Amino acid sequence: MTRLRDRFASLTSRLVLTTVLLVLLVSALIGAATTVVMRNYLVNQLDHQVQESLSRTVGSAMRGPGPGLGLGSEVGTVVVGIPDDGDATGTILSSEDDDAPARQPLRATAAASLIDVPADGRAHSVEIPGLGSYRAAASKAVPGGTIVVGQPQREVDDTVSNLLWLELLLTLLAVLLAGGAALVVVRRQLRPLREVAATAHTVAELPLAEGDIDLTERVPDHLTDERTEVGRVGSALNSLLAHVEASLDARHRSEQQVRQFVADASHELRSPLATIAGYTELARRRPDDTATISTALDKVREESGRMTSLVEDLLLLARLDSGRPLERKPVDLTRLLLEAVSDARVLSPDHRWRLDVPDDAVDSAYEVPGDELRLHQVVTNLLTNAQRYTPAGTTVTVTVRRDGFSVHDDGPGFPPDLVDHAFERFARGDTARTRGSVAGVGLGLSLVQAIVKSHHGSVTLTSRPGDTTVDVTLPG
Repeated sequence: MTRLRDRFASLTSRLVLTTVLLVLLVSALIGAATTVVMRNYLVNQLDHQVQESLSRTVGSAMRGPGPGLGLGSEVGTVVVGIPDDGDATGTILSSEDDDAPARQPLRATAAASLIDVPADGRAHSVEIPGLGSYRAAASKAVPGGTIVVGQPQREVDDTVSNLLWLELLLTLLAVLLAGGAALVVVRRQLRPLREVAATAHTVAELPLAEGDIDLTERVPDHLTDERTEVGRVGSALNSLLAHVEASLDARHRSEQQVRQFVADASHELRSPLATIAGYTELARRRPDDTATISTALDKVREESGRMTSLVEDLLLLARLDSGRPLERKPVDLTRLLLEAVSDARVLSPDHRWRLDVPDDAVDSAYEVPGDELRLHQVVTNLLTNAQRYTPAGTTVTVTVRRDGFSVHDDGPGFPPDLVDHAFERFARGDTARTRGSVAGVGLGLSLVQAIVKSHHGSVTLTSRPGDTTVDVTLPG
């Protein structure tokens, strides 16, 4: 049973088998109906002949003695007379010579088998010993007895039997032709499906576990017609492959970013660690040199603060990446920006700091829902970035809006090759843009973008020499 199930596991085998079974069923139904109709037709004809022969025999008996007169012309016809007070006797026609028909006496047992035929003038089936199946009709039209006439059913049975053998032969021929034709047609129609499967198998053999995936395999265009079943499968597979390719590319980019992030973080941490180790070793070697020890401790404290700031930024980025929710309270943007700009004026008096506040902000506060501490960090990072990477005398303008704010400066701007990557982690431009101070580690704008995204907002950068704007949009 299992072997048979495995043999017909393929769609081709099932379709061919279904076609063959349908042809076999239809042929059997047609053959059965034809046989029944043909047999009824032949039996009706035979009944008509029996009734005509009975009429002639009754008429002949009415004109002269004996029931044997007026026999029909069919060889094997029997005529039996059944007296009301005697035994049944009869004859059987053994020759078709109308001038001198050959009649033979019917055996008593054969004649007796016709006694029970109803005398209603209609033909009935009866089995005569030694002669076989007959259709017989009886009539009491003759005074003093009953006349029964019967004709053999052998020709009807032979004709039906020949018809059955012919139908069986034609059915077998139809099944063979249907099986061969179905096999050819089904294989031809399923050829596109095999091509789609071949594409899927080719993709399945590709190494997709790691590295940059080159998933260019696709189902051919002529197999993606949405009007056909195979076309819908091909189109769906192409959509799936495109989605998988995009997902794998995104995963690869993410892995590369993580590797780069770890490498950059390690590099940034290695420098202060090396500095701390160097000054610690210097202090250990000169335990009596108070000035050297003081300088070393100051440097260790400075590098420790730098490391602490870097680690805190990295931890904040990790928390934001993990989707940890921030505080959601109303934040007065006007007050927040005013405090940040005031602090910037104190920290960098060489720059010109401006705050552009709309007139209606005086009467109604510009509030957005969010985490005030993190939004303050966004503003501080943007102002620090503008102060650090622009020369003295640069004008930095902060503009307040109901849906956010923007920071604009007229400094030299970002390098063209950095504009598209400014919000990536550890992205830094040429240190020549700085005013002699130590450049940052490249996490400021990354934190800005991460915090704004956590507030379901967006941040954009446009920059050219003399016109740089960072625009922050926050949902209100």
